[in-house]
Amino acid sequence: MSVVELRMPKMGESISEATIINWLKNVGDTIEEEETILEVATDKVDSEVPSPCNGVIKEILFQPNDVVPVGEVLAIIEASGELPKKREQTEAPIAKPSAAGNTKTATAGKSSFELRNSPNPDAFLSPLVISIAQKEGLSIEEVQSIQGTGTDGRIRKSDLFNYLKHRKYPLPSRPQPQVTTPASSYNPPPISFTEGKDRIVEMDRMRAMIADHMVYSKHTSPHVTCYIEADVTTIVNWRNKVKADFQEKYGEKLTFTPIFVEAVSKAIADFPMINVSVDGKKIVVHSDINVGMATALPNGNLIVPVVKNADKKNMEELAGEVNHLANSSRNNALKPDEIQGSTFTISNVGTFGSLMGTPIINQPEVAILALGIIKKRAEVISTEKGDEIAIRSMMYLSLSFDHRVVDGYLGGSFLRKVGDYLEEFDENRQI
Repeated sequence: MSVVELRMPKMGESISEATIINWLKNVGDTIEEEETILEVATDKVDSEVPSPCNGVIKEILFQPNDVVPVGEVLAIIEASGELPKKREQTEAPIAKPSAAGNTKTATAGKSSFELRNSPNPDAFLSPLVISIAQKEGLSIEEVQSIQGTGTDGRIRKSDLFNYLKHRKYPLPSRPQPQVTTPASSYNPPPISFTEGKDRIVEMDRMRAMIADHMVYSKHTSPHVTCYIEADVTTIVNWRNKVKADFQEKYGEKLTFTPIFVEAVSKAIADFPMINVSVDGKKIVVHSDINVGMATALPNGNLIVPVVKNADKKNMEELAGEVNHLANSSRNNALKPDEIQGSTFTISNVGTFGSLMGTPIINQPEVAILALGIIKKRAEVISTEKGDEIAIRSMMYLSLSFDHRVVDGYLGGSFLRKVGDYLEEFDENRQI
């Protein structure tokens, strides 16, 4: 029989690891191709990992709650029948860690390592391999030149150690800076707890990850928030007029969210430097406009599904995608790709009755827009007859931005442009 390695699958760009939730099969169990073997979770989405072939599970290498890098071997399967072409392994024995922590690969008639003629920029490099390379002072190009012995030529830890052992002209290891962390003089205040009266609730996995993400964002980006208010009376009247016909014609509910997404995507096109990420001293300007929409889950946690290429979609398409993402969020049915790749996020805090908010940036983006509740109130407006008092539907908008790369002029101008698109909405727009 042949041996197949079940690996942690890639579940979307920027996802480098996932947590094992539960194994549905045990060592010795017979499995069928595409049968679910285990459940894993990223910071937002739970996913199932299917078997790549028919066979028997011979070894399980990680346990529930272990965090495993993408591409790492999860289990060893003794396959039966015909194997998928790319997943078939040789009959060589499975590599076992040596006492020194390296891995020896049994390959007859070959040297312990080989180099490619030129670097392979598409070579998969696990976080562990990258970490080792950085400590040893290896460039990415040098690592990519190593011929990997893993599945599809993947460079394994053992390949890297073998290369370092036999390298004729080793580069000196990069000196590690000595960082002295000053002792903190701040001691958190004690938390009073009354036994039998107060209770302790453990954070679930998603809430703990959200907490870490929020602290990281505040630590990384110097937040500045600016505010405007917009008169959205025209939008409210237009939606009330067409929402029944819209649902009858397209089979989709018309909420305010797709209207907001449309206005934001137009403003981003006018101010593309708000649609960026920071990579050290470099600014990555995204060509796609992917708008994340912060969505509350029934358990109180938050998730951010993404409307991809929002600037290229009409109102019908935006409404359909917004409804799909919102429903999938509530039913825990989002796919990993549906929460990846956002370049700008909106948060409709008005849904909960909030007048306005000071949102925290969704890293690695540089800005986030909060939309407050739409309230009717008396406003002074200019008419042909002069100033008059009228009942208008008003809404506050607040933009938090990363002051490292977004200054007040850009942030304020972008926010004002979003407000202009909302206020200048065509009341005679056809559906």
